[in-house]
Amino acid sequence: MSKRLDKYRQLPVFKKAEEIYELADAIAESLKEDDKTEHLAGEIIGNAMIIQAKIAGAEGGGLYSLRMQNAVLIKCAAHDMMNAVICTEMFGLNNEDYVQLMRNKVDEFRVEFVGWIRGFDKSYDIPDNWAIRFDASTPEQEEMEKLMFDDDKFDIDDFDDEDFEPGEDDDD
Repeated sequence: MSKRLDKYRQLPVFKKAEEIYELADAIAESLKEDDKTEHLAGEIIGNAMIIQAKIAGAEGGGLYSLRMQNAVLIKCAAHDMMNAVICTEMFGLNNEDYVQLMRNKVDEFRVEFVGWIRGFDKSYDIPDNWAIRFDASTPEQEEMEKLMFDDDKFDIDDFDDEDFEPGEDDDD
């Protein structure tokens, strides 16, 4: 392949996606011992592949809205992959602590992902008549991210399961 076409492989976000794929592959291989788990294995590895493919697609298409469309699909694939990994634990199918390993990898990826999409050129776009405009760097979003990444201000342990009652409207 030409260097120009292979350039996306050098991006930190793609390298993190490769790490996710390697872990997904190991998880999927461990699940292939049983016919009942083959669907989950396919979900895990398939979504890991989508993440890589959509990064390449976003880098290949310069228009801001197309790049952001790929970014949304990457986020969905990461969530779907995590759901499948969590299902393996819920059903008692994984012998290792794959859930925490994958959470760590996805979180590392997310940090690179946010930086990557912030670098998209918003001025290079054309209207697509769908009225969807992505803007990943609003002041509100930046303020929320400061809170999310500040462990002194946001601690997940502050949220006890005892405080939550099923059916309670938590105004998300």
